[in-house]
Amino acid sequence: MVHNRLGQTDLHVSPIGFGAFKIGRNVGTKYPRGYDLPADDDVSVLLNTVVDMGINYIDTAPAYGLSEARIGAALHHRRDDIVLSTKVGERFDDGQSSYTFSASAVRTSLESSLRALRTDAVDLVLVHSDGNDLDILHQTDTVDGLLRAREDGLTRCIGFSGKSVAGAAAALPWSDVIMVEYHANDTSHDAVMRDAHAGGVGVVVKKGLASGHLAPPDAIPFVLRHPAVDSLVIGGLNAAHIRENLDIASTMRQA
Repeated sequence: MVHNRLGQTDLHVSPIGFGAFKIGRNVGTKYPRGYDLPADDDVSVLLNTVVDMGINYIDTAPAYGLSEARIGAALHHRRDDIVLSTKVGERFDDGQSSYTFSASAVRTSLESSLRALRTDAVDLVLVHSDGNDLDILHQTDTVDGLLRAREDGLTRCIGFSGKSVAGAAAALPWSDVIMVEYHANDTSHDAVMRDAHAGGVGVVVKKGLASGHLAPPDAIPFVLRHPAVDSLVIGGLNAAHIRENLDIASTMRQA
């Protein structure tokens, strides 16, 4: 599989990334249908199958419940085969999200993630915004914490996963990567995605299927045709469906 360079970083990512939300959490979701959490053994088989398919970009977060620990257990022996991304800012405990944005919280959260993921460093850390993007960026020292984490070698790259166009734009000067929502029903980030690409900032798309409300055969090409998009993160628990999504992306490249 041909991988894309992620902005101007030295990371190369599969056009379809694996969103690891569903392997760790099934409450407080925005998906149209509920689902049971898979057993540990089933998660291990799924994750290794995903990597065997050629998907190397794995996206997780502390707010994804058991996700980080399950990735660590299943893939720590394949660390060199994956581009591993996690987040800071949000946790999910006892059915509730909580948010803490500060340099000290970045360090505490990231060190906890590294232990769960069984690695000395991740490839990418993103701010997991609560929606108050500009307040996080301008009223806290979260960005300072990310910069220090990168300097200290806890992560290779840093960036922002926000909710607003203004937030994504404000994060461009310091980000290696931005993660934005983009699909046929919401193209509001189009201009800032293009600005990011022009400035060498990587662009990862989340919710490209509108949280399961758009059909993959239409939604995946729509996202990947955007010239700024380096990878589209899609979650799932069914290896056959993941393969279908990957085939759609591969067919586009061959056309």
